Amino acid sequence: MQTRLADTFLDTKLGKEADAILRACVHCGFCNATCPTYQLLGDELDGPRGRIYLIKQVLEGHAPTRKTQRHLDRCLTCRACETTCPSGVRYGRLADIGRALVEQAVDRPLGERLARRLLRLIVPHAGRFGLLLALGQAVRPLLPSGLRRRVPPRRTAGPWPDHPHARNMLVLAGCAQSAAAPDINAAAARVLDRLGVRLITAPQAGCCGALSHHLSAEDEARAQMRRNIDTWWPHLEAGAEAIVVTASGCGAMVKDYGQLLADDPTYAAKAARVSELVRDLVEVLAGEDLDRLGANGAGRRVAFHAPCTLQHAQKLAGRVEALLARLGFELTPVRDAHLCCGSAGSFSLLQPALARRLRDDKLASLEAGGPEFIATANIGCLLHLESGSQFPVRHWIELVDGAMRGEARGNRYHAMSH
Repeated sequence: MQTRLADTFLDTKLGKEADAILRACVHCGFCNATCPTYQLLGDELDGPRGRIYLIKQVLEGHAPTRKTQRHLDRCLTCRACETTCPSGVRYGRLADIGRALVEQAVDRPLGERLARRLLRLIVPHAGRFGLLLALGQAVRPLLPSGLRRRVPPRRTAGPWPDHPHARNMLVLAGCAQSAAAPDINAAAARVLDRLGVRLITAPQAGCCGALSHHLSAEDEARAQMRRNIDTWWPHLEAGAEAIVVTASGCGAMVKDYGQLLADDPTYAAKAARVSELVRDLVEVLAGEDLDRLGANGAGRRVAFHAPCTLQHAQKLAGRVEALLARLGFELTPVRDAHLCCGSAGSFSLLQPALARRLRDDKLASLEAGGPEFIATANIGCLLHLESGSQFPVRHWIELVDGAMRGEARGNRYHAMSH
């Protein structure tokens, strides 16, 4: 793609990065074939190729409009287009650059500004989010059925083993997940304990920064990254061998710390080291002797939803499915497994109509094979799918934990999902 960047961007590092991404695009349109919003809306500007053109216009000096902003807002940043692209276009990074530029140039209506600000004030803060969630759960039985399904039920974490082991790993507690589903990290701790690994938390670590980053609040996101690095660093120096992340969206973000803080003279080296050490949970378990778990998933039919951040951002497609199959679970077929469920961080809250359509399509694919459970690897996907599913939706590590502990089929999981 030929470009003529405006002088404002021509000699800047950001402009040069964006220009290189733009020039890699050859207009082939393969990306539109796997873009969820293009498939739904059929508008070229709601597909990657059209959005690339809009961002190119901004970088070439054309003033963006509300129309530009709306089409970029409707992008899930699922990055399925990156998996499809034969030219290796880094669309996700270009979308972040374009959104930030448009956010600076185009005023949003008051309602949108308030909604985005409230999300940033509540969701990244586990205490605030947990308090509001607890209030919602307290009145959940009184809510209309449609609204009731949007409030996740209470979950209990269960025991967290703290046995001394030669191997220690950190785990990201996260923000929304620590309040809405504390059982996920606790299940990971029990599974890793059986494998001779002590999973430890660093209490001062918090949100990974993804929500603020994707809402173009860059300074806020970088502050969250630096806080996490400062909190983790003493543990890494003391010998923690990895930072385990059980939410694939957070894992994708932390793996980008090195890139996002590369210009920070104080944190660049530490951020690069953190990015080297972060592991999605499936990466950790895939290298272990799973026979030690004594887990038997035989007879349990599971439909696995691979989050976009797992398969397109972290490039770990098929890894969880292979691990579950090794443990005896039966994986049911899932049509169009590459497509997004509509959660996409804050997308389900800011674009609810599109998100519901994507969720319902995804659930139809997941439920078609008659599974006993739906499993996933990201808290946002879990809560979004759970709000519309008649099947119990769990993080895959909870299924492994249950099989390891010999729990009766369906009892715990079904009870927790309604």
